[in-house]
Amino acid sequence: GTTHLCKAKYLLKSVGVTSQKTMKLLPASRRRATQKVVIGDHDGVVTCFGIKKGEAMPVFKTLPGQRITRLELGGALNTPQEKIFVATGSEVRGFTKRGKQFLSFETNLTENIKAMHISGADLFLCASYIYNHYCDCKDQHYYLSGDKINDVLCLPVEKLSCIRPILACQDRVLRVLQGSDLLYEVEVSGPPTVLALNNGSGGDSGEELLFGTSDGKLGLIQVSSASPVHKWEIRNEKKRGGILCIDNFDILGDGVKELLVGRDDGMLEIYNFDSTNEPVLRYDHALSESITSIQGGCVGKDGYDEILASTYSGWVTGLTTEPIHREGGSGEELKISQEMQNKISSLRNELEHLQIKVLQEREKYQQSSRSSTALSAVPAFSVNDKFTLNKDDASYSLILEVQTAIDNVLVQSDVPIDLLDVDKNSAVVSFSGCDSEPNSNFLLSTYRCQANTTRLELKIRSIEGQYGTLQAYVTPRIQPKTCQLCQYQIKPLSLHQRTHFIDHDRPMNTLMLKGHFSFAEIHSWVVFCLPEVPEKTPVGDSVTFYFQNTFLDTQLESTYRKGEGFFKSDNISTISILKDVLSKEATKRKINLNISYDINEASVNHTLKLIHPKLEYQLLLAKKVQLIDALKELQIHEGNMDFLIPEYRCILEEADHLLEEYKKQPAHLERLYGMITDLFIDKFKFKGTNVKTKVPLLLEILDSYDQNALIAFFDAAA
Repeated sequence: GTTHLCKAKYLLKSVGVTSQKTMKLLPASRRRATQKVVIGDHDGVVTCFGIKKGEAMPVFKTLPGQRITRLELGGALNTPQEKIFVATGSEVRGFTKRGKQFLSFETNLTENIKAMHISGADLFLCASYIYNHYCDCKDQHYYLSGDKINDVLCLPVEKLSCIRPILACQDRVLRVLQGSDLLYEVEVSGPPTVLALNNGSGGDSGEELLFGTSDGKLGLIQVSSASPVHKWEIRNEKKRGGILCIDNFDILGDGVKELLVGRDDGMLEIYNFDSTNEPVLRYDHALSESITSIQGGCVGKDGYDEILASTYSGWVTGLTTEPIHREGGSGEELKISQEMQNKISSLRNELEHLQIKVLQEREKYQQSSRSSTALSAVPAFSVNDKFTLNKDDASYSLILEVQTAIDNVLVQSDVPIDLLDVDKNSAVVSFSGCDSEPNSNFLLSTYRCQANTTRLELKIRSIEGQYGTLQAYVTPRIQPKTCQLCQYQIKPLSLHQRTHFIDHDRPMNTLMLKGHFSFAEIHSWVVFCLPEVPEKTPVGDSVTFYFQNTFLDTQLESTYRKGEGFFKSDNISTISILKDVLSKEATKRKINLNISYDINEASVNHTLKLIHPKLEYQLLLAKKVQLIDALKELQIHEGNMDFLIPEYRCILEEADHLLEEYKKQPAHLERLYGMITDLFIDKFKFKGTNVKTKVPLLLEILDSYDQNALIAFFDAAA
């Protein structure tokens, strides 16, 4: 085949909604022969089919059951891996390539299986926090993880002659196990969502592991027995979606396997390797839904390789290397067009048939709904949602994906939040006025989607100290009209993100709590205050978590156990928010708290210095934007820009970029002003002084901002 990829060869609606890693290609019977596709869905059905002339040819289909969360291929080591294993509920089922069930293994897991890996007779399963290793369906090892497990993999036993499982955990850590014990932890730059062996085999050493993160980063680590070696990492410069699936396959036909990556914003990417063995993006293709599985192989036609991707609502797409227009004579092309025409007419007939059927069913439904024995049936639909904090711009992204077209999404919030612009978003947004006083309603907006939109992305920025609930009412285009409510907690310290290191040399303020509370109680308060904390109470007597404020880069260290808690931060406002919220939570539960604090004066100027570059940048941006209109008028009047000083010429040249940036961050200046005001009030609150009357004076100083004058005002106000 040619070494370039053509666009999608076919699109098949094969199954119901799919989870991550639930589609595989069965090994070919002979070299470069076509392979069968096997896929599991949320209806619990395993479907196996081949593809002929762009049409699915069924091989087998199982009966429905509990939703399938993973599908893996297995078999004896060093033989073709053609046995199909699916995880459904807390059970693992095995099927032959003909569809005969040969295994039904009910595990002792109390929760549903989230991740699965198979190697010979070894089965590795994970529920939310629990890892289990079975050999020939007998319990071998068990491990309780400190945070949610997203994926599991074992390095190839054939190469390592020992079993080395790796868990990808939500707290940005890969946990490498030995038996039931933790061998060591590897910190990565984002929450890892998917693991894969490099080159499909772990590389020459068998120890090379690929990982993808929910914030779209991709990396390679060598997991040796002593310590990890970070080989490379690709930052997500293009701000694309999180990574859900990875495969290795030589699609370019150069004898080296490329890296195939599927993302949750529908981006399919192919990377190949340069001379330094670093990956380079060679090709990408946008699909309209999140890509749950990706595989390279030969599917549609003998001898032509392609990439197969399955998406959230169950579509299967093939990108092929087969040239669409052959180099033969015109007769050859005519044959293709004839084939195409036949296909088009058969699709037309099918469509007409379906339209008639829909009309008949609708009529039937209308009649039955009017009858005296009518039962109202609400159509069920599933929403795939993701609410995550982005480190780069300290905003939350809310992604809603529905298996059918979305009609509209109503967003309501009882906390003040800003909605930011999202480039990919084609929905029309309208805002309704809110009365925030009696029923604390701060935001009400409607996103009306264009036809066939199944995925909507919103960007939100919250204010620390203001906490409550964000609600999204999702209405799809189905009859009868029905709506699903999704709720998201905006936490008191919503802009803080978990981190593994903090700078202990900064000037820190400390808050100390003592009282008759259990470890589980104080942990539940920390979960209430901060994002990215596992809901399950940690194992052991005490725990320490580190956080970084994504907006200001200030930090927080929290250490607590039964009866006491210590919170340290270089930002007084963080300590002030914690003090207010924790005492409120304890009062709710009638627990008497003894609260003391140790305030470091130097921390205030330190925080002001952290805010300084952001404030200066925003003030300058606002000033430039104010000048644009006047400069444009001058330019029209004079006919050219030669008479302007370079600084003004520069503003005119960058006008579009400046306006776009200004539009992207509404209320950015007010946000910074608010933080400085809070800092001012909090500094004196801890001294027992109320300085609210001096706030107008502070705002005056900010309007003619000078860093030294501001610091002097903070010092003099005492």
